[in-house]
Amino acid sequence: MRQIRERGNGRGRAAIRFGAFLLLVLGCVCMAGELLGKWKTPVRQERGERANGQAVEVTADGNFIKWVEFHVTNEAMAAAYDLDVDSYRDEIHLNWIELLAYVGAKTGGQFDKNSVRKIEEVAEKLKSGEHTMAELTKDMEYYDYYLEAYTAVLGGMMGEFTLDGRHVYGLKAFSPIAKGFDYSHYDDFGSSRSYGYARPHLGHDMMGQIGTPIIAVESGYVEALGWNQYGGWRIGIRSFDKKRYYYYAHLRQNYPYAEGLQEGSVVTAGDVIGYMGHTGYSTTENVNNIKTVHLHWGLQLIFDESQKEGNNEIWVDCYELSKFLYKNRCEVEKVGDSREWRRVVPMDDPSADAYREKEKMPVS
Repeated sequence: MRQIRERGNGRGRAAIRFGAFLLLVLGCVCMAGELLGKWKTPVRQERGERANGQAVEVTADGNFIKWVEFHVTNEAMAAAYDLDVDSYRDEIHLNWIELLAYVGAKTGGQFDKNSVRKIEEVAEKLKSGEHTMAELTKDMEYYDYYLEAYTAVLGGMMGEFTLDGRHVYGLKAFSPIAKGFDYSHYDDFGSSRSYGYARPHLGHDMMGQIGTPIIAVESGYVEALGWNQYGGWRIGIRSFDKKRYYYYAHLRQNYPYAEGLQEGSVVTAGDVIGYMGHTGYSTTENVNNIKTVHLHWGLQLIFDESQKEGNNEIWVDCYELSKFLYKNRCEVEKVGDSREWRRVVPMDDPSADAYREKEKMPVS
């Protein structure tokens, strides 16, 4: 009888242990689900569902974008750009950013060797007059997102301007390296950096020679100027629509900036703003602690001022953009026996004129 009772108690204890195990597993599943929910639900509320792996992130109330990954290739930008310029005087003027956003929405922001063909196909549909972009994208859930995101990146780079007295429509943004000066580069966005603290590289490095003239990519106003222990002598230029912040770092020791440049200065795309060096990685000013002479330039997108500094900053990969801008390098000339360089061909950008007029600033 005792043996039977002991076996019965053994079965009871086993059942209890098994039940406890089931409860533990169930609890873990619930907890995992809750934690996953805490991670996934806000992502879906704030980003929207991922489109083919591409994050589409907006705030929960939808007021501003919180994340952008810019994977548009040089070839895609060049194809869309040519279609825009070639159709400028036509009845149907193709918008290069809309073309890129269309492909981005179809592919989840991923561009490859087939992207140019897709751009040309949608361009033909639009040029035929049988379709509008609104009709072609009405069922594309993320077209508006890509249009706004790509407009934030490229919005100030195309338009009307005056070049050496000639009225021009086209690319009014420039490579950050002056024409005639050699450089090398590769896609180093996201590479690790360790000075100060471990972090990803949120810019694009272009290696060259000390003193190489650095060019303003887009017209804007100088928002930051001076020493930063990470970037050395650096310049921060904000676009007039405030969507883009251009960061130029590691400028030349002792003579980093173009003469007269200061915070608040208005610069026109193509202006010489500084000179390549290898300053930085020091709390002491004017120190060359960077091993390789190069320009670090970065492009930060700002949809809301809360994103300007802190954990919510949006920096995009500028490698393909740098390749695209190679087609527009500003020619410069030496200023006498000085260390200064200046652009050869003057340019008048209406956006700069409008900003000066708004701010009641004198024309330089």
